[in-house]
Amino acid sequence: MVSESADSTGRGGRSKSDEALSTGLYLVATPIGNARDVTLRALHVLASADVIFAEDTRVTAKLLAIHDLRRPMHSYREHNAHHAEKAILAHLAEGRSIALVSDAGTPLVSDPGQRLVEAVVAQGFDVIPIPGPSAVLAALTVSGLATDRFLFAGFLPSRPTERRRAIREFENVPATLVFFEAPSRLVEALTDLSTLLGPRPAVVARELTKIHEEIERGSLPDLAAVYAGREDVKGEIVIVISAPTKDATVPAAADLDQRLREELRHHPVKDAAAIVAAALGLPRREVYARALKLKREDG
Repeated sequence: MVSESADSTGRGGRSKSDEALSTGLYLVATPIGNARDVTLRALHVLASADVIFAEDTRVTAKLLAIHDLRRPMHSYREHNAHHAEKAILAHLAEGRSIALVSDAGTPLVSDPGQRLVEAVVAQGFDVIPIPGPSAVLAALTVSGLATDRFLFAGFLPSRPTERRRAIREFENVPATLVFFEAPSRLVEALTDLSTLLGPRPAVVARELTKIHEEIERGSLPDLAAVYAGREDVKGEIVIVISAPTKDATVPAAADLDQRLREELRHHPVKDAAAIVAAALGLPRREVYARALKLKREDG
């Protein structure tokens, strides 16, 4: 096997330091907090690319200044993606190298860029990964939970009903779950996760690699209580949750009733029964009969 350091072809940013980058779109991972986490290869690409497209040029400008780098830079954000994609394709058609960076971490991970990559590939240009920092992997590896199989699901919906519906979709997934969350919604999200997933082991990783890095471990109910008792929680947050145990999909009667009552607050009996039956893998007819009984008992 030939290592990347021995590759002198110049493709994919693996060229010698005095060689120009080949034409292509370079997806460059940047630090999620600590500026020292940038890789040597990322610095080479940022120093050598003909043009840098950044989610926020002000954020990227600070990173470049730290390392005394100066390159032409333009914005690539959700609101200007269509215009920026045309410019990027035009640059590639003229043989230029383009570096794409997000504010922090690996581009396209809960950040814009997927449509751009599709367009670049469709036009026959190279897309080259420049791997490095990732909040998802950083949180997963320090969580102490299983890393052999995991599902990253980005941000949960902000609206309560949609958030609970989304959580139910992941309820029986046999893998560690990883979510991003905003500080203002952390308690609500942990409460819903606790209610719907039960007391699973979990970790809240906040401000990873930064001065105020915090890693809280505990069950979902415990973590919900911890953050409910705190004021003014800030920073970037990752929630990591253990996979369900083998018997977690067989609910107790009390758990079934709790879930039905929750759904009956927002849906008619038939719909509530269908949602709970699907989530728990139970016969719809039996769940519907139980939902009717609870509806009568609760008035």
